[in-house]
Amino acid sequence: MKRITILGATGSIGSSTADVVLRHADQFTVHALVGHRNHQRMLQLAHALKPAWVIMTDAQAAAELQGNLPDGCRLGSDMDAAVAASTDASVDIVLAAMVGAVGLPAALAAVHAGKRVALANKECLVTAGRLFMQAAKDSGAVVVPVDSEHAAVHQCLVGHDAGSIRRIILTASGGPFRDREPSTMEDITPEQAVAHPNWDMGAKISVDSATMMNKALELIEARWLFDVAPDKLSAIIHPQSIIHGMVEYTDGSVVAQLAEPDMRGPIAYALRMSPRLASGIDFLDLATRGRLDFQAVDEARFPSMRLVKSVLAGADSLAVAFNAANETANQAFRDRRIGFMDIVRVVEQVMQGCEDVSVHSLDEVWSRDHESRVMAESHIRRIT
Repeated sequence: MKRITILGATGSIGSSTADVVLRHADQFTVHALVGHRNHQRMLQLAHALKPAWVIMTDAQAAAELQGNLPDGCRLGSDMDAAVAASTDASVDIVLAAMVGAVGLPAALAAVHAGKRVALANKECLVTAGRLFMQAAKDSGAVVVPVDSEHAAVHQCLVGHDAGSIRRIILTASGGPFRDREPSTMEDITPEQAVAHPNWDMGAKISVDSATMMNKALELIEARWLFDVAPDKLSAIIHPQSIIHGMVEYTDGSVVAQLAEPDMRGPIAYALRMSPRLASGIDFLDLATRGRLDFQAVDEARFPSMRLVKSVLAGADSLAVAFNAANETANQAFRDRRIGFMDIVRVVEQVMQGCEDVSVHSLDEVWSRDHESRVMAESHIRRIT
């Protein structure tokens, strides 16, 4: 029986993980559920999964749960408790799905503790990829990606020599604006941006998909996760989201992973690769699907994909600035303080004022992250 801590339990990834775990209650038990503010959803999950711990990083949300949890379930209320739940000696697997850089401390603590880390928080590798993967190497932790694209690439790499990789190709849905005329994108509203055609995701991630910032971040993540040179990373738009990732090899072969777009598939793979777990997703019927389409990424429509090239070519500090500025600008757009196309403009302005240097400690990550958010806010105020 494997014991799991789920970081970001109340989000869409956490809910999908709960579904997979409940399908295999004879193989998995939950040590801790960690959330932020959504105490109503946490209460539902606590009664379904019967964890030893429920932890809310927001004190008011924790107070709402006081006295309402199942018998034997203890309550924690800060990030220190989340870190403790990730490093507890009884825990085998940590599902890291907290959104944003705030999820880094608990996920990194799990890596230092040598856990199997099912990683759904891309910011861990974007902001601290070198530190994160070195810590995994030092501790013996196993890092398995949960992002559908990276999970696909992970499967395409199994059994193949790393030296034979010519190119890793991440697919992108293109979000709701993949065919929109670039000149009309200044007028996009938050409601339009969060209406993803293929996935049911949180608001921040949906906006990242609409700008294709999510794909830019995933390219940075793939650099560290698969230990490949930036010039071996690429992306292509695939509207159906059936092929999730591909690896091209030096003999001209391309190995692809296909499945219906449902996050329970990569979650089940991350929890146990072999033998595979039934995930609950529909089986793929290609005859019914009929066709699979592809198109090149238009950098005029998605300038984030132009900007990320300089991040990949540079040092760690650029990735920290890229992520922090995007989180700040994404929120400002959702708050209607800036326009849709201003998101990437703010990120680019922050990067222009950022040093291009290596980052050697978590304290330095936080320092540069904070500095970049302050710079982003300054640029946002000039726009508003």
